[in-house]
Amino acid sequence: MRQGPLAGRYPAVAAMVMFALIPYLGLSAALGPLTPIIAKQLHMSPQTMSLSSGLGNAAYAVGTVLAVLFAQHLPQRRMMVAYAALLVIGSVLAAAATDPGMYIAGHVIQGLCTSLLLIAAVPPLAIGFPANRLRTTAVIMNVCIFGAVALGPTVGGLQANANGWRPLFWIVAAISATALLLALLTFEDAPPADPESPRDLRVVALAAIGCFAAFFGASELSSHRFLDTLTIVPLLGGLAAIVLLIVYQYRARRPLLTIRTMLSSTIPVAGIVVALFAAAASVSANALTAGVLASRYGPLHLGLLYLPEVAGAAITAVMLGVVFNKRAIHYLPLAGMIALAAGIAIFLVEVPSSETLTLVGSGLTGVGLGATVAPALFVAGFSLPSANLQRVFAIVELMRAVAAFMIAPIFAHFAATVGGSLDAGTTDALWIGLGLALGGGIIGVAIYALGGARPVAPDIDRFLAGEAPAWHSPPLLARARRSIASGRPITESAD
Repeated sequence: MRQGPLAGRYPAVAAMVMFALIPYLGLSAALGPLTPIIAKQLHMSPQTMSLSSGLGNAAYAVGTVLAVLFAQHLPQRRMMVAYAALLVIGSVLAAAATDPGMYIAGHVIQGLCTSLLLIAAVPPLAIGFPANRLRTTAVIMNVCIFGAVALGPTVGGLQANANGWRPLFWIVAAISATALLLALLTFEDAPPADPESPRDLRVVALAAIGCFAAFFGASELSSHRFLDTLTIVPLLGGLAAIVLLIVYQYRARRPLLTIRTMLSSTIPVAGIVVALFAAAASVSANALTAGVLASRYGPLHLGLLYLPEVAGAAITAVMLGVVFNKRAIHYLPLAGMIALAAGIAIFLVEVPSSETLTLVGSGLTGVGLGATVAPALFVAGFSLPSANLQRVFAIVELMRAVAAFMIAPIFAHFAATVGGSLDAGTTDALWIGLGLALGGGIIGVAIYALGGARPVAPDIDRFLAGEAPAWHSPPLLARARRSIASGRPITESAD
């Protein structure tokens, strides 16, 4: 079996994952202040820039499903090298773009390859090393996904302050090339996961149609009304296709995605709900508040006001490491929803918010995001055998991407068109975000209670051995059904 010189060495493999995930995630968050500069130099309208971001995010969402299909039938590590090589090509295309088509193609390739690498590389990093490394992997994931996103506005502001964009894009290309180099150095050939599984292309087709249609419709909101045919038809049609995908996989005998297993179990459903609500609520806390402050401050000043979000993400990464093998990991997403709600409430004190309120609010939302999505993802993953971890990650990331990336332009359109002014519209959107944050936490707790789930410490060794899930997750609404059958209140139901 062919191996690279650094195969099996955790630091090198972990570095490869970090270099693979950071470029697109950080760059997407940095695009806000760079958009006018890119649009001017490449002769792109604001609508075309919005479309490019929408298509890149749609490709990211579709890649989560495509990665699972490829992993079942193709050599996994060879495919990972191919993904990394394609990421370099996409990054170079975007950095060297001389016209809109070249830029959009590069950005779409970046989005697709980032999610392909996420699903292909992170689960092996999580379960392919001893138990004491799994905690570190969880921390790395938190830093990669949310640390990069939190740092994006500051990096984008710094680059915009220099009235350029290509230097940042070339740095991203260099990071992608480093990821490819590390993928080759850590190469360890691995066979397909399940060559006998069905080659169900309908799953990928539904994901592609649903995500690209929904994200296209959402991106058109920058220049069209919500009820315009060009907006509402693809938006609703895409969402219908995604719902059809979930129903189809739930009912399939041999599904590509473990939808039935996850959606019929208490703890995974609670984790998915928290991740979705947190992703949706965070949009109002960051993009919208930055939008109303953009006229007051320069891009660098504005980016620095949101720098505490990075500290919040770092703090929660440490917190996740502390509670990772304890029963407190069940409570971390709830604490994150509370912090996220508190951050949004701080922004609501004054719109546009003052510098002090922005610093405090961004720090709290950073804590909120870091303490919700990644911990919820592992909480859901621990509820199934470790062999399903790749599919669990794919499901959660697909739904999170739809919730976060698609809702962002909808909220921006809402803020700009409702309330009579941008400040009033942003205030209304923040109230919706606050409701989502509080509602997500309450629903998550209710799902635990109605299912009779008990927070327990995960059995990491049993999970990594593939013997069983890290803990027992009762069937969805199991406690409520028992209470109804016995005629007793839920609070009196026996476990």
